[in-house]
Amino acid sequence: MQWIDYLSYLAGGAVLTNAVPHFVSGVMGKPFQSPFAKPHGQGQSSSTVNVLWGFLNLVIGYVLVMRVGSFDLRATGDVVALGLGVLLMGVVMARMFGRFNGGNFPVDG
Repeated sequence: MQWIDYLSYLAGGAVLTNAVPHFVSGVMGKPFQSPFAKPHGQGQSSSTVNVLWGFLNLVIGYVLVMRVGSFDLRATGDVVALGLGVLLMGVVMARMFGRFNGGNFPVDG
């Protein structure tokens, strides 16, 4: 296995994680932050834009995970790379979207 495969699985996990809030918000008919809104990543885009953006992320994630190398759910390295991508993007998204949706609460000392 080449390192580029692991990098692809990591990126694939990140992109697949990004697909979730956009697609789910879109199919629920709710606007959500997207890179197409103004200001970018802060303003909200329509539910239709979010469905399309989420779907594109699913396609890209599929390509990165299933069409690069030979991803195997039984191969620990493959799963770790994918899982790290999911975890890292999940934390980044929680921090970023939490600012706008009430998910980041200040810690009182």
